[in-house]
Amino acid sequence: MVDKGAGAKEGRKPVQHDSELVMVALGGLGEVGMNAYLYGIGPPEEREWLLVDLGITFPEGDWEPGVDVILPDLAFIEAEKASLKGIVITHAHEDHIGAVLELWDRLRAPIYVTPFSAGMLKPKVGEIAPGLKLDIRVVPVEGRFNAGPFDVELVNMAHSIPEVSALAIRTKHGTVFHTADWKLDATPVIGAPTNEKRIAEIGAEGILAFVGDSTNAMRDGRSPSETEVAHSLRDIIKQAKDRVVVTTFASNVGRVKAVADAARASGRRLVIAGRALHRAIQVGMETGYLPKDFQYLDQQQYSYLRRDEIVCLSTGSQGEPRAAMARLAQNEHPDLSLDKGDLVIFSSRTIPGNEKPVGRIQNSLAMMGCDVLTDNEALVHVTGHPRRDELRQMYAWTKPRIAIPMHGEARHLREHAKLARECGVKEVLILTNGEIVRLAPGPARIIDDAPVGRLYRDGRLLVNAEDTPVRERRKLAAVGIVVVALTMTRRGDLLGEAQVALDGVPTQNDEGEPMIDLALDAVDGCLVSIPPARRKDGAMVSEAVRRSVRSAISQAWGKKPIVKVLLNVVDTR
Repeated sequence: MVDKGAGAKEGRKPVQHDSELVMVALGGLGEVGMNAYLYGIGPPEEREWLLVDLGITFPEGDWEPGVDVILPDLAFIEAEKASLKGIVITHAHEDHIGAVLELWDRLRAPIYVTPFSAGMLKPKVGEIAPGLKLDIRVVPVEGRFNAGPFDVELVNMAHSIPEVSALAIRTKHGTVFHTADWKLDATPVIGAPTNEKRIAEIGAEGILAFVGDSTNAMRDGRSPSETEVAHSLRDIIKQAKDRVVVTTFASNVGRVKAVADAARASGRRLVIAGRALHRAIQVGMETGYLPKDFQYLDQQQYSYLRRDEIVCLSTGSQGEPRAAMARLAQNEHPDLSLDKGDLVIFSSRTIPGNEKPVGRIQNSLAMMGCDVLTDNEALVHVTGHPRRDELRQMYAWTKPRIAIPMHGEARHLREHAKLARECGVKEVLILTNGEIVRLAPGPARIIDDAPVGRLYRDGRLLVNAEDTPVRERRKLAAVGIVVVALTMTRRGDLLGEAQVALDGVPTQNDEGEPMIDLALDAVDGCLVSIPPARRKDGAMVSEAVRRSVRSAISQAWGKKPIVKVLLNVVDTR
């Protein structure tokens, strides 16, 4: 294990070698989401790079107000984009592919994807980046290709979306086995099981480093199969008396098929609500994971069906405010409605940070009289990630010299590291984003640091997290704002009365005095206290008024609001 004490970031000097194999994460370590992993070959000043995944993560509730999604800062690889030989996408979940459209133009390297991932990516170009012409190289499932000095083999892994690929990245320094997201599921609803035979064969060839999923490293046993969920959903829907609405991740085509099969077995009609679901179904049909004649109705036909013949599959499992489920819960959907006794099934896991919006929707549904079913009450969802027994089996097949836990928060990485050592791995490293680790030659060790950070999608803009008004918004949400407008002559004489506007501030104090009057009194008192000769200094007057108003409101309220002073100086000559 390499811990924080071994090689502090301050003053760390690169270790020089003629050629070496290195890895650095620009996102995905110590967090669930925003996966972006770089592998480099060559001497420090002449490395060639391969980027694995380019995903997003989501803002954490109220901490990042106004932010839509979060993307990795690619400044490090942008500076070396001429040496970037390719971007390999392991699968089409947003935390692995969601940043491609917005960031690819900064890199312009070939994108290697399987057919399903390509099908999920291409339709979004018109939505997010109209006119962008991506360099997409479609690779067959379990295909193999070269990207510069990297020989990359795709290995099929079971997960909650079709065509998830682990990567066997062969280099002159050894092979890295990068798992992506995976589980051992012998009976997935769609697609092939994890290719255990091929993994064992690659392990027998010799694996230098194993870079693996840590999401469920704290959970014992094995993950249940998708087929078990399909059987459970069928039984639950058969027993339902009125409408059934199921919400899940749109990309989980296996779950879509399971709900469709359950609807048919119950003599019900499947209704689809949400553009993302329509897109995933279309791609599933085009790539053969759903039948060409897959039958479903659009949401406009919902109101024509009896309550007992509807199974509606809806977007919005993560509490997205504009998705179908949120609008249903607020009784604001133009085509869908719910009544007392209807059953709503959340066939998904809540992503960390989304607990509050999901909880609000579930409580709203309960207040409407709906029955709400989650994976806490029934087998309506299973994880797509390996538990501890599956990790042990994977280490038995791969037998790596080095293990690097990825895809998880700090506690997940730590538990994965403990388990890897228990499985006999000699070198186990717990890394954070930006730490460059040399995998070969010689023992694995941290040798340098890369700049890392976050970009915010803020409306139509993509801005650096360090340079955005998010901090100000956070403060506004807590203490509100007071705006003071003054007009003065160049000699410092006040023209007319000051104007004050309050937003997010109480209207009166505990004695019933209007807060706006307290602010106006503070302005008057401040101006009287400034000698006439000094009022010619507009900057000084503005700052003095700001401090006085802030102090007056703070004494009355106990909180210090943001105060802005707008000073207009006019020439009266």
